Amino acid sequence: MEKSMLYTGTGDAGMTSLVGGKRAPKNCTRLEAYGTVDEFSSHLGLLITFEANSAAVRALLTAVQHRLFSVGAYLATDVEPGTEPRITGLTEADIKEIEQSIDALDAEVPKVHAFVLPGGTRDSAEAHITRTVCRRAERRILALAAESYVDPLVLSYFNRLSDWLFILARYYNYRSGVAEITWHS
Repeated sequence: MEKSMLYTGTGDAGMTSLVGGKRAPKNCTRLEAYGTVDEFSSHLGLLITFEANSAAVRALLTAVQHRLFSVGAYLATDVEPGTEPRITGLTEADIKEIEQSIDALDAEVPKVHAFVLPGGTRDSAEAHITRTVCRRAERRILALAAESYVDPLVLSYFNRLSDWLFILARYYNYRSGVAEITWHS
């Protein structure tokens, strides 16, 4: 098998191909949405490397990356007007899995009665950065949903993921014995 070229030159003028071959500007809402999902997945790839992860957290981070690839492919596919295509590779059970992990991590960390600022350990700070990229991806997907149909399951999933990353950041500090940084007005 011959190795494929990594560059084609077809995007040099600011256009790219969607799934199915339709050309679109690289700065359109659809590309912003799935490009930000890709950026989010890259940050998750960094979180996976952290030693503070339990086996369960590491496995879930990896599973989320796989689901994000499905989300990216879904978002990279143009929607015919009047249709409501469902996403494949993401289910209600995936959202439930995130919720269960949120509950499990939340049960481990002490209650907090203040706004938590990003920081503490490096792991926690990176989890907060990842959370903010997740939120941006959610906003980009919402912008796309204002123009074209997006399966509501995608939006629910991203909303849960940002909550999960918040408690994961707290978990990293707790596992390392580092106190939360709370906001003092």
